[in-house]
Amino acid sequence: MIISFESIESNHLPKVKLIYDWYIKNSTATFHTEPITLDQLQEFIFIGHPLYKSFLIYADGALAGYCFLTYHKKRPAYDRTAEITIYLKQEAAGKGIGKSALAYLEQVAKEAGLKNLVGVITGDNTPSMALFERAGFEKCAHFKNVGEKFGKVLDVVAYQKQLG
Repeated sequence: MIISFESIESNHLPKVKLIYDWYIKNSTATFHTEPITLDQLQEFIFIGHPLYKSFLIYADGALAGYCFLTYHKKRPAYDRTAEITIYLKQEAAGKGIGKSALAYLEQVAKEAGLKNLVGVITGDNTPSMALFERAGFEKCAHFKNVGEKFGKVLDVVAYQKQLG
């Protein structure tokens, strides 16, 4: 399988939103509970930002998902750190695409001069936790019972990787 990446541009946002809306409606991977607008999407997925880059993911030429780097905290002292996120279409899960996306974003982060990556994952998302652990991320936080979605109380865990 050939995995490729394309920088997200404004005209790609409706495709990104379709993928994200599925997660909002059907999973606990995000704590949004209602679909968001394209303007709200741009609050965390940036276009043309020097540090926080966003990409569509293609597998054998077909859109498989998207991934991005965004603020860890929106204060200048945190500019050495980015939160890393990957969302795949359901049919693309479990095929090694997430692993490729994580490695790609790590390289992009290094080239941008970032020093730390943080993945924030819902506590019941064991496939994502396993993906980050296999990529050398270390669990650095566990927040218990901090969210609730679909009537289920949820933990949130954070994984960190220092880039150098």
